[in-house]
Amino acid sequence: MDSHNPPSPARARAAFLRACRLDVETMKPGNVSVDSAGHGMTAGQFIASADAAASALFTRGATVGTRILDAVSRTRDVAGCNTNLGIVLLVAPLAAALDLLADSPADEMAWRTATERVLATLDLNDARAAYRAIALANPGGLGDAPEQSVHELPTADLRTAMSLAADRDSIARQYANGFRDLFETGLDTARRVQRSGQSQPATVVTLDVFLAFLSGCPDSHIVRKHGLPVAQSVTREARSRYEAMHRALARDTLADELLTLGAWDAELKAQGINPGTSADLTVATLFVAGVVDGI
Repeated sequence: MDSHNPPSPARARAAFLRACRLDVETMKPGNVSVDSAGHGMTAGQFIASADAAASALFTRGATVGTRILDAVSRTRDVAGCNTNLGIVLLVAPLAAALDLLADSPADEMAWRTATERVLATLDLNDARAAYRAIALANPGGLGDAPEQSVHELPTADLRTAMSLAADRDSIARQYANGFRDLFETGLDTARRVQRSGQSQPATVVTLDVFLAFLSGCPDSHIVRKHGLPVAQSVTREARSRYEAMHRALARDTLADELLTLGAWDAELKAQGINPGTSADLTVATLFVAGVVDGI
């Protein structure tokens, strides 16, 4: 982040919308893209959802819970289904943290510190609003939890409730660990191509981040809908594909590797497997990278 250029709401909103566009412009195996619809959804619904959610997410001074509920409500109005709940849950605290930095120069460490401050002040009202948003989005395969179930009224603040699910949900884990995975694994991966000196399209950066997350741990969405063994098998395959992608980048044979990834994309969709959490983490990472580095 330019130390002489504080993060403006317009800049943050533009980075968010760009990240959401890259999400569907990039063929990410198992996810909806402009070239490959799936899971009963199209790329157009995701773009409309991003446009609808942006105003709510970047409302200056709004609480995290209000941002989440308003963004999901506006999304339902334009898309009619859950296209971005995970993205909204991730971006809302990050956007609120940017409000704290609006009048002073900042870098990613200052953003992380501000995010931690936001997370520490989340309260019961934030939890209630977020739970209403989750009920409205009605994501598939949620199941139940022994404590602070989303099917019941929360009795704890939002960070506490999320922390209880951190061991089984990668998005909840960000609330518990201060968004470490985004600011470390995600941002470092997004910067890797730049550091290499290679010139690659933003879609390659997007795919790199996605495969880094998918190969790092079982995708929470797959676990909920298909069980841990299926999710683990996808993670193992993603690790192999990720390594193959980097070999292809080194050999300048990426086009061939993308064809094999396209075949895997079709296989996953034929089985109804959607690595949605990895995609959500990717969008949030690209949002951070867009604000911090202009990636």
